[in-house]
Amino acid sequence: MRPKIALVAFGGNAMLPEDQKGLQSEQMRNAARAAELLVHIVQKGYELIVVHGNGPQVGNLLIQMEEAANKIPPYSLDVCDAMTEGSMGFMLERALINELRRRSVDKEVASLVTQVVVDKDDPAFAKPTKPVGPFYSKFRGQELAREKKWAMVEDAGRGYRKVVPSPKPIDVVNNRIIRELVEAGRVVIAAGGGGIPVILNSNGLFEGVEAVIDKDYAASLLAREVKADLFIILTAIERVFIDFGKPDQREVPVLTVDEARKHLADGQFPPGSMGPKIRAAIEYIEAGGREVLITKDSHLKAALINRSGTRIVASAA
Repeated sequence: MRPKIALVAFGGNAMLPEDQKGLQSEQMRNAARAAELLVHIVQKGYELIVVHGNGPQVGNLLIQMEEAANKIPPYSLDVCDAMTEGSMGFMLERALINELRRRSVDKEVASLVTQVVVDKDDPAFAKPTKPVGPFYSKFRGQELAREKKWAMVEDAGRGYRKVVPSPKPIDVVNNRIIRELVEAGRVVIAAGGGGIPVILNSNGLFEGVEAVIDKDYAASLLAREVKADLFIILTAIERVFIDFGKPDQREVPVLTVDEARKHLADGQFPPGSMGPKIRAAIEYIEAGGREVLITKDSHLKAALINRSGTRIVASAA
């Protein structure tokens, strides 16, 4: 009998909040707190796949490399993705193993550095929009644009930043390995930060590219490829709201795909916040997925027993 599979996605800020310095000890504590929540999913009878964000961590790594650029050659963005996937995977893996042991749950945990295929002709490559890394002076920004052919933009009066494409993921290279591991009862950490973006070159070989894949889209794709029964998206709010931030805002415990699509078209879910999460949920359900749960990390336990969160389903029935 095939086990029930849940895939949970959460942002890099869960491991490195804005109000923290980014110390290793802080991130280890944050990983331990995340593990306490994630084990609730296992105890509800699901096999578990974890997809984490890595935006703050990659940003810090790029700043470190810029500061040391005169002494040590910097790495490309795809390699930085791999480095943070490895470091964050280690922290989460250790925290999950320890939490499972504390609760006497006999389960192994594996973290995979995961390549994710994008289309080399994706329109995003013609219009980079995702800011990454440190802020530069105008002179330094122009110098880097000239020397490295980077796309640079002025960012809210704080300086110039590199911008990279954010193409849609089309395939997770390791998906069969991930499915085999999770069906064998392992907790799997994969596609961290949306995965390492790669294209198929003219020789049919994988080649890394300077890009950022949205973590929610990658998680949705992986959930579809492993046929997950439940797709959980952890975010900053307890539930999805209509007219969010307005005096008459209202929370939505359940959304059908048709309702979600209509609200998305009406501009209820902006591209920079809830939009990608709703789109990721729609793509998962339309491909045959059963249910998406969107909630805040601190409300996850209650959401798993239908006392919090927003559920997105195929139909009201």
